[in-house]
Amino acid sequence: MLNASRPRHLPRLRQLLAPAVDNWLARGYLAVVAVSLGFFLGAWYVGPDPGLSGAYPLMATAPFSFLGLLVSIPAEYSSLTWLSPLIFAVGTALSGLVNAVLLGRFASRQRVREPHPATT
Repeated sequence: MLNASRPRHLPRLRQLLAPAVDNWLARGYLAVVAVSLGFFLGAWYVGPDPGLSGAYPLMATAPFSFLGLLVSIPAEYSSLTWLSPLIFAVGTALSGLVNAVLLGRFASRQRVREPHPATT
């Protein structure tokens, strides 16, 4: 009997995102992305002048972060000016997650595998 309360796509999503956290290289990259996003949001909402604080998460998550930048530009011209940094942060976080998955897959393929002895 199937459990109706659990969505079917969660195991597939978990399998798809597993390389982002299954090695230290990808975890370290996600930590760098989190720190850069924290610095950006802190400078934007708490600091007196955010300056170029958005450049750090943009550079840390390039090339996919430019999509997040393009999506956040129309929100800047709306009456909800607080929404643009949040859209940029979400887009940058998602691009960092995509980069971490790709980095994790690359790192897992580059591991040296021990040759298994032939069984007789």
